[in-house]
Amino acid sequence: MARKDLLKGLMTEGASAAKEDSPAPPRYSRGAIGAVSRSIADLKSRALIEVPADMIDDAGIKDRLDDDPEGIEALKRSMAEYGQQVPVLLRHSPNYEGRYEVVFGRRRVRALRELQMPVKAMLRQLNDRELIVAQGQENSARKDLSFIEKANFAAQMTRVGYERKVICDALSIDKTVISRMLSVTDAISEEVIRAIGAAPAAGRDRWLTLAEKAKGHDPEALIEAAKGPDSDARFVAVLASLAAPKPARIAPRDLQGQDGVSLGKARKTKGKTVIELSGEGRAFADWLVDRIEELHRDWQKKEGRAGR
Repeated sequence: MARKDLLKGLMTEGASAAKEDSPAPPRYSRGAIGAVSRSIADLKSRALIEVPADMIDDAGIKDRLDDDPEGIEALKRSMAEYGQQVPVLLRHSPNYEGRYEVVFGRRRVRALRELQMPVKAMLRQLNDRELIVAQGQENSARKDLSFIEKANFAAQMTRVGYERKVICDALSIDKTVISRMLSVTDAISEEVIRAIGAAPAAGRDRWLTLAEKAKGHDPEALIEAAKGPDSDARFVAVLASLAAPKPARIAPRDLQGQDGVSLGKARKTKGKTVIELSGEGRAFADWLVDRIEELHRDWQKKEGRAGR
């Protein structure tokens, strides 16, 4: 009798709750049985699964600026000898049935894919926003992610449309630090940042200095200056190029046709000349493109370069 009363007490609260609303939550979602059910669900969410690496796709925002092939090879050697010691985090793919997306642990997935080994993973139900926040929190805890990689991550979140508070929560930093990060990515284009790379030795203050000096400079010139054996050397090279006097900018030349009609402009930058044709010049551009081989041949004859 006592046992029957005990079971009745365990189920009463969950059963009465199930009648209150429609559609109802799962039966016995509250009370002692509900607590047990939640504990089981929590244990399942913490359990590790093994997934074939070729069933996992990238998701979220790319955090690293360098592919780091040497690091991947070192990771492969370690995993081949000792196995995968730290699990990755996955979610079910929202686009493809039976596939997964990696929340964090991309380098481990890549190494295991190349080793043709299964991936040990935790599986979570995450929407896109939760995925980005989880990825950012993982990044903020990693000491090997450089300042500019975290800044670039924040800039990508901004471009996608996430609020400043979400970015702060994702990277576990305050609005002041986020503002400094974004001031760097606003002043230096992503193409220049990727040309330089992670530059782990540069640090926040030197990137802020580079951002200040880079204002108004041609991004292509900065990309051209990004030469060196590694990203730290490329950072130094770009910073050194900005210490030199800024070359005077040549004003664009107006292009005019017969009777002074405007066809467009021509401007010279480092290593090239850009011709922009507009208005009546657009129709002339089509004619020019169709006859470019003939015109170039005539120019070679006139300059005595034919046959070279």
